[in-house]
This record gives sequence, C-alpha cells and structure tokens, in this order.
Amino acid sequence: MEMLAALPHYGFWFLVLLTVLVFVHEYGHYIVARWCGVRVEVFSIGFGPELIGRNDKHGTRWKISAIPLGGYVKMFGQGANLLEGEAGKAMSAEDRKVAFDYKSVWRRMAIVAAGPAANYLFAALVFSLIFVVHGKDVAAPIIGKVVAGSAAEQAGLKPGDRIVSLNGTTIGAFEDIALIVQPNLDQELTIAVERDGAVQTVQARPTISVEKDAFGDDVRLGRLGIESAGKSTRIEFGVGESVYQGVKRVFDVSGLMLKGLWQIVTGVRPADEIGGALRIGYLSGEIAQIGLLQLITFAAMLSVNLGLVNLFPIPLLDGGHLTYYGIEAARGKPLGERTQEWGFRIGIAFVLGLMLFATWNDLVFLDVIGKLRALFT
Repeated sequence: MEMLAALPHYGFWFLVLLTVLVFVHEYGHYIVARWCGVRVEVFSIGFGPELIGRNDKHGTRWKISAIPLGGYVKMFGQGANLLEGEAGKAMSAEDRKVAFDYKSVWRRMAIVAAGPAANYLFAALVFSLIFVVHGKDVAAPIIGKVVAGSAAEQAGLKPGDRIVSLNGTTIGAFEDIALIVQPNLDQELTIAVERDGAVQTVQARPTISVEKDAFGDDVRLGRLGIESAGKSTRIEFGVGESVYQGVKRVFDVSGLMLKGLWQIVTGVRPADEIGGALRIGYLSGEIAQIGLLQLITFAAMLSVNLGLVNLFPIPLLDGGHLTYYGIEAARGKPLGERTQEWGFRIGIAFVLGLMLFATWNDLVFLDVIGKLRALFT
C-alpha cells in the first residue's frame, strides 16, 4: 500500500524532470533548424493525441500530447519516413528552400547534433549556477589516515603524503581523488605523491568494495583506503571560474558514464546497474525529498546522460543519423534507402531490447513483484 500511495509523488517529479530535459533536447533541434532555414511543423512534448496546443507566427504547432514519455520536433521535408514507409513527396522550388532534406549535409548534421548539444549546454549552465551560488567544498589532498591492509598501505602511502596526481590528472582537492579511484575497478593507478618536499611515484590497484548507496542499491566502488587530513572548506567562485568548473563537471560526468558503460560491457561491473525509466522515477522522488539543490543537480546529471546516449552511433538515435550523414559527406551521396531502412530496424530492435532489459532491472531493484505479491497475501 505504501508503494501505491507514493506513486503520485514519484510520478510527478519524474514527469517534471523528463519534461524539462525533453524540452531542452528538442529545442536544440528546433532552434538550429530555424537558423538553418528549415520550417518546423510540430514541436511536441509527449506522443499520441494532442491535449493542448497553439500555432506560432512561423507556422509551428506547439503542443502537449497525451503520452508524456518523450517528445519530438517534426521538420518539413524530412525525407521518406522509413519507420512508417511513407514515400517522399514532390516539392516546389519554394518548398525545397525550407525542407530539411534539401539542406546541405553539414546543416543537417548541425540540426541533429543540436539536441545532445543542448542537453550538454543545459547541464553546464546548471552546474555553473550551482558553483556561483554554492561554491565548492574542498579539502587539501593530504592523507590523514591509511587503512590497514588497504591498497594505499600496500603501495607505501603514509599519513602526511600529499597526492599530486592520479594517472596524470592533477589533484587539487581530496574530493577529486574519489572521482578517479571509485570508477577504476579494473586497472592499476599511477599516483604521484609529495613527501618531505620531494615527489615520488607509486602504483596501486584499488580494492573493489560492494556498498549500498543512499537508495539501497548495491554499487561496486574502487577504494584506496585513505582518509583526509582535514575538514572541507567552502571556496567561493567568480562567474568565469564557475563556468569553467561547470563545463569541467560535464566532461567529468561524461567520462565516468562512458567508463562505467565500458566496464559493464567487459563484465567488470554487473549489467544490473543499467536502469531505466522506473529507476529514474524512483530516484527523482527520493532526491526531491532531500532538497531542491540535489534535485537540480540530478537533473543536470540526467541531461548529460541524455545527451551522451543520444550521440551513440545507433540508428534511431541522433548519433545514428549523424553516422549516416557522416558517411554521406565522405561518399558524396547518401546511403541507399534499403540500407537505411535495415539500419533503423536494427536500431529499433536494439533500443526496445535495451528498454526491456533496463525495465526488468528496475523491477528487480524496486522489488515490484514482491510488493505486488504482498498486496494479495
């Protein structure tokens, strides 16, 4: 009963975050299409029957549709619809001037890439604003304690050592260490340490620790086995430094996501860490109860995730379209319709399969089956 009572809360915050991120993504496509002279016919939040909408002065129908799980921008003259089997239509000279398919391949690539780019820009803006308002809590990267039997002890690290760099990445704060160590479950780290005024290099392989996160999910983390020598202090940033830190955070998050995905593919991490809409909905509701700042940060993280996933070279995603256009630019002509059609079919099968797999993981993660069974016993 508690699960059913909480559904409106989780559903509300999930739809709030999803609507914002979908709008940002689709607006990226929309605005660059307009800049490139393409007529945009529809801008929809959601799919299916229209609930409410209006036409703007440019002839675009802005609407909210009944199924609030995504959205789309429909551009005039975007070729034969391979998903629905529609044939291309003959166009007048005036129509060709504002048709998507009659723009240069570079403009089409810019329009397609604009969606993921908008998600990245949104995330960078959010992170930058957080740094402007909140600053950053940091502690010097000085070791205060080395855990007995840990990877740090085996590498010869000692209290008082200052970690200068990890795998060539400069360490400016103790908090930066975890960003590199925790995802490294399968490789040795090169650690540059300052001791008694001299810098020396040691090698350490983080131990793998399975821990519960704030939401009760098992996560595998790399651990060196060190603790900070001092308390964190808050550093205030100006606008310029905040923007730099915000953009850097976007790249850091992207790198961590790619590394985590590679570890899942290679078996270092279990595949049950792949989550879908149900898990995002659950996390949205949980984080909304923690605080507004945490919810906004989560939205920025999801925006990076959405932008990154859409750049994967999978037909049906933006990255798949970019791959097709890249081949067209190299060949001087597009791929044949049949090749593209088969690519889209494979892409649909892959995406649907991944969605089903992620949904099953979510059902297990949330113990939905067990909770439903409890309702009838």
